[in-house]
Amino acid sequence: MQSKPVKYSQVTMANVMLPQHANPSGNVHGGEIMKLIDSAAGVVAQRHSRSNVVTARVDELIFLRPIRIGNVVTCYGKLTFVGRSSMEVSVTVTVEDVSKDEPAKMALTAYLTFVALDANGKPREVPSLEIADEEERRLFEEGRQRYLAYKQSRNKGA
Repeated sequence: MQSKPVKYSQVTMANVMLPQHANPSGNVHGGEIMKLIDSAAGVVAQRHSRSNVVTARVDELIFLRPIRIGNVVTCYGKLTFVGRSSMEVSVTVTVEDVSKDEPAKMALTAYLTFVALDANGKPREVPSLEIADEEERRLFEEGRQRYLAYKQSRNKGA
């Protein structure tokens, strides 16, 4: 199976937050942001594996700032680690108040794990990841450590 570079599956998705995304105070519901994160990460995983994928795990989400009606939320997704059938995707979320002349600000970063499925709904092998530079190597190693830690904790509970 041919390996693929990180840039092959990267995605950028921007959305304007509307009243239906928010509570009566104008703050966007965290679940709306989680849905955007899952969608962006899912596209990354599908592009890399060229197959159906399912979300297997989401690391903790720590919101760094409020997101309000009218803000532009941008999700930047990229692969950080690939196992046999699983893929870890990093999604960085920024928030921008387009009415102000200020750069977008970091809202949160999330790590999601997806599993590629074959036509029968069983896990299938995915292409390996080509590492292009030291930053990608660092992210891959950090992802591998999260994968091993999760696998170990899951085995303890079994």
